[in-house]
Amino acid sequence: MDELIHGVSVVCVYLVTLAVIVLSIRKWTNIPDELFRKVLHFILLGAYVPFLFAFDTWWISAGFAASLIVVIYPLLMLAGCIPAFSRFVNERKKGEFKSSMVLALGVMVLTISIGWGVLHDRYLVLASVYAWGVGDAFAALIGKRFGKHKLKWKFVDCHKSVEGSLAMFVTSVLAVFAVLQIRGGLDVTSCLVISVLTSAVATFVELCSVNGLDTVTCPAISMMIVIVFTKVLGG
Repeated sequence: MDELIHGVSVVCVYLVTLAVIVLSIRKWTNIPDELFRKVLHFILLGAYVPFLFAFDTWWISAGFAASLIVVIYPLLMLAGCIPAFSRFVNERKKGEFKSSMVLALGVMVLTISIGWGVLHDRYLVLASVYAWGVGDAFAALIGKRFGKHKLKWKFVDCHKSVEGSLAMFVTSVLAVFAVLQIRGGLDVTSCLVISVLTSAVATFVELCSVNGLDTVTCPAISMMIVIVFTKVLGG
């Protein structure tokens, strides 16, 4: 019980503190809509840290994430009926925020269960999720601002650009490499190889994913690559 109270308290303090800060920024500044969306994106990515390290037992952490889905889904359904809420969170289509939150929490439950629960490695969860999460955020920001060369390949989302994809690849490499270095157990070359391979595949999968499915497909494929090559390279 002490573990549950401590973990839930840490997660709640993190979420409430960041929510107050970002909502204040939204209300009192002229932050661009796309940047605001990515700030929310990074808050959710940052939540993986307390979920992974404020608890000592994986199933308690995953269970709490699952319980949040049950709690927030009806609340977001009600909020979605308020036009001002949709404008505030900058939804591109009705119900997008609700769907994204539920999907993201579902992915959190899945990755924690596999990475921490089965493989007993919390850092592999971070590496897998950040390979997609960090890169996806920068892909959107750079792609919308500087994306002049649209990709016309078959099976690739026509809205994606070379600039955005390069931004995703580079930032994904940096994110995965940083997590693996903090984790330890691998030399620099091995960390770099895993980072490049994971980021390259995650970038390609993101290009082919539509309707927000990259929230699931990218972490899933990234986890497979990180797990396999970490074991192959002796990490």
